[in-house]
Amino acid sequence: MLSIGIVGLPNVGKSTLFKALTNKQVDIQNYPFTTIDPNVGVVAVPDERVDALTEFSKSKKKIYTTIEFIDIAGLVKGAAQGEGLGNKFLANIREADAIAQVVRAFNDPNITHVHNRIDPAEDIGIINTELVIADLETVSKRIEKTMKLARVEKPAQEELTILEKFKKQLDAGNLIFHLGLDKEGLALAKELNLLTGKKFIYVINISEDQLVTGWQPDQRLLAAMGGSVYVTTCNKLELTLSEVGPEEKMEYLTEFKLPESGLDTLIRAGYKTLGLLTFLTTGEDETRAWTAHQGDFIPYASRAIHTDFERLFIRADVINWKTLLDIGSYAKAREKGLIKTVGRDYIIQEGDVVEIKI
Repeated sequence: MLSIGIVGLPNVGKSTLFKALTNKQVDIQNYPFTTIDPNVGVVAVPDERVDALTEFSKSKKKIYTTIEFIDIAGLVKGAAQGEGLGNKFLANIREADAIAQVVRAFNDPNITHVHNRIDPAEDIGIINTELVIADLETVSKRIEKTMKLARVEKPAQEELTILEKFKKQLDAGNLIFHLGLDKEGLALAKELNLLTGKKFIYVINISEDQLVTGWQPDQRLLAAMGGSVYVTTCNKLELTLSEVGPEEKMEYLTEFKLPESGLDTLIRAGYKTLGLLTFLTTGEDETRAWTAHQGDFIPYASRAIHTDFERLFIRADVINWKTLLDIGSYAKAREKGLIKTVGRDYIIQEGDVVEIKI
């Protein structure tokens, strides 16, 4: 399951965003928001393809893919050294696949900013510094251990070279992710669960007025985000959207000229950032969405359905979801030659409807 850790300074809208997520119930029978502990939740990924294929196959149930959100207490300067509760909660997001950093761009005299000013670029700098310091401690400890082994072991010498690159990057106050790591570097960053080795999504929290006027980040803020994916949301509006019915939600989206909610955009951004895609299975029993990585061969992707499928895989029938719906039936799709029978060398594609043969 994809997991995203939510970080940010106090009073930037993190709690509002997380509360909106807790209210998000795409299909209450299958995947309502589930609280695992006070700051972890699982939410369904909205997918119109699942809805359409469920109707097409007259499936008894439909199951969306899910995403886990891990919310941590607002960080403050010195969190990595144990100030506030930051250090404890930083450990909670080390296992996350990506980090969503909530940044405040709205001005509200009734909500005090911890630094008594609105400067999203500087806020990003503060949070990233805390993550850098936490990683620096991890890397320094590993270097100390690896140096002893490097005297006699060649693999340790190679690891030490990578660790020294990490330390140099962190000493300069930069994120590990921006190093452009090779396969070995990525593997080591993952093994160490380095916070700054993860991909970042910035969630810029703006006001309803800013939403209406088409607020855009300035060059300074864009530079602070370092080319990472960002999503602009009004978390106050997102909370409202999560609490109303479908018709009211559509009215709000129309009023603010939004194609979808910010939460849906955030979820899609998570998939894009991590290079993930969705493939589908459908039948009378159920229609279900599954997650795979871009570039996965179909036997490996089929492990999402059942771990034995990769080993037992013989072939698969594949058709794009929209092609199947447009043609109207599997029989017509076969007649027109639209269903492909593929082998182990087929790379799974976004929106594939698959039937695995073992």
